[in-house]
Amino acid sequence: MKIKILIATVVTTLVSASCSDFLDQVPDDRLTLEQTFANENTVEQYLANVYSVLPDELSQRHLANNAGPWTGGSDEAEYVWSFVSSNDMNIGTWNPTTGFVNDKWTNYYRGIRNASYFMEHIYECQDCVAQLEIQYHAEARALRAIYYYHLIRLYGPVVLLEDTPIPPDAPVEKVHLPRSTFDACVEYIVSELDEAMLDLPNVPRNDDAYGRITRAYAMAIRSQVLLLAASPLFNGNTDYGDLMNADGTHLISQTYNEDKWSIAEESYKQFITEFVPGTFDLYRKSNSEGRFDPYLSTRDVMLDEWNQEIIMARPAADVGSRQYEMTPFHAGSSGEARGSGGLGVTQAMVDAYFMANGRSIDDPQSGYEASGFSSFRTPYDFMERETFNQWVGREPRFYTNITFDNTLWLNRNTGDIITRTWYEGNSGRKAGGNDYSPTGYIVRKNMGLGAWTSGNRANSMLRLAEIYLDYAEALNESSPGNPEILKYINLIRNRAGIPEYGSGELEAPAGKIAMREAIRKERRVELAFESVRYFDARRWKVAEEAFGGPMIGLDINAPDIKDFYKKVPFENRVFDKRHYLWPIPQDDINTNKKLVQNIGW
Repeated sequence: MKIKILIATVVTTLVSASCSDFLDQVPDDRLTLEQTFANENTVEQYLANVYSVLPDELSQRHLANNAGPWTGGSDEAEYVWSFVSSNDMNIGTWNPTTGFVNDKWTNYYRGIRNASYFMEHIYECQDCVAQLEIQYHAEARALRAIYYYHLIRLYGPVVLLEDTPIPPDAPVEKVHLPRSTFDACVEYIVSELDEAMLDLPNVPRNDDAYGRITRAYAMAIRSQVLLLAASPLFNGNTDYGDLMNADGTHLISQTYNEDKWSIAEESYKQFITEFVPGTFDLYRKSNSEGRFDPYLSTRDVMLDEWNQEIIMARPAADVGSRQYEMTPFHAGSSGEARGSGGLGVTQAMVDAYFMANGRSIDDPQSGYEASGFSSFRTPYDFMERETFNQWVGREPRFYTNITFDNTLWLNRNTGDIITRTWYEGNSGRKAGGNDYSPTGYIVRKNMGLGAWTSGNRANSMLRLAEIYLDYAEALNESSPGNPEILKYINLIRNRAGIPEYGSGELEAPAGKIAMREAIRKERRVELAFESVRYFDARRWKVAEEAFGGPMIGLDINAPDIKDFYKKVPFENRVFDKRHYLWPIPQDDINTNKKLVQNIGW
């Protein structure tokens, strides 16, 4: 399949230069207006520049390509290297002057400004087909709304800029603007997406259009915006009672509104009704014998590009960088199978996976064993190996997503490699030097089957499984007991190869609170390492407990392998109440006296 790379390096005259003030509305390419919009080719190059702000979340180690510190900054994982920005978050050494705080704010506002500028001038194109002009205008409108969504997820209420770029000689009162209320931000984003959807194709028109905004993606983001608005962080959160503009306007409503869940649920229902199963469906894969295989299904949904579950993906993502982090060090092995293993999974994430019978490990009926060893064959191996009992008999997604000690490596091009993550193992701290897992486990999800250097494939940004779980969550809050809640959770569990709730093997959660917990557990496992958990824990207001305090892994420093299996803290993390919202960059607070800072910063 030919994939058009819209998120690309743009010619020099079209690349936005660095800009310290997000309210600087002077287009970086204003001197080349006629050249920029002279023909379809340069118009598409400018639109590609607007697209370039969409983050490549596989670049989190260096926060390149507008990636964020979500995986290492949550309770899912830990990077071994101290330079990784998520480590600053984890120990609480970030503030309003920290680089990535400013970068996110500036990058998204630059994307918003460039989208507005594009929308203002697209119809000046001299050789564009009229229908394409309309579609491009809609794409830019949707991108602008999506960038606002990314901002409010981090900073809460933000400044809504005028749709028409402010001229460079505008008076200061036109440039220095106060923050809009959160509800106003949501209303604006939703209305803009609604307008854009009128002129967007339902799905990519052809193979060259993969990676462009579609009506389906815009509708999905619209639903997620409404879900965010209904969630505890922003729905009547009295912790933000003092977050007000100078005129006394509360930026976050202090009154809980249950109807917000119903509005979100209706938006998801619209998406499912319109696009499932005709356009999207859960990815399912059979083995060589023609039988459905949950391990292959949960593994290859991330590897099979643009499959029927993918709603949006980023073309040509930084796959090689993430695969280097996921490929163990494998001392003595060839370069294609020797990486760093530096993205370690926390014990909390390991423990979150269900047993093969669909029960959590703390369920007395789960069959989980906390000690000892068994001869066990993983779904990807050709033989049994001695395996720590905590890793025996787990659900297929566990084996899809986690590399643990004494397990067969995926890339078998140069022979069979057994990964050993204990201190003296081929991927342990002694052999790896600076490259080893800080927890004894390594992220495996989205790892290709060949050399870690193999890249140039798309990375899923949103897939149908997330929409199903979003819908179940909104429905449980708005209409507890609705049979569709179990229906959509069970669709996920069925594909994962574990018993469905309400079946003869597993009782259904009883009541709204129990169902809420079941949905959250399912999200944590199904969407692990997809840059979702960080935002979930914050919007649910559980991040202080989930992300703070001692983080546990295996004892990677134990010289005796028997001690390696002991659970020990590797870091004492900091997540305070103020961390639910990122601080507004200090430079902008200093410049714009109408901007109020988030509480605690």
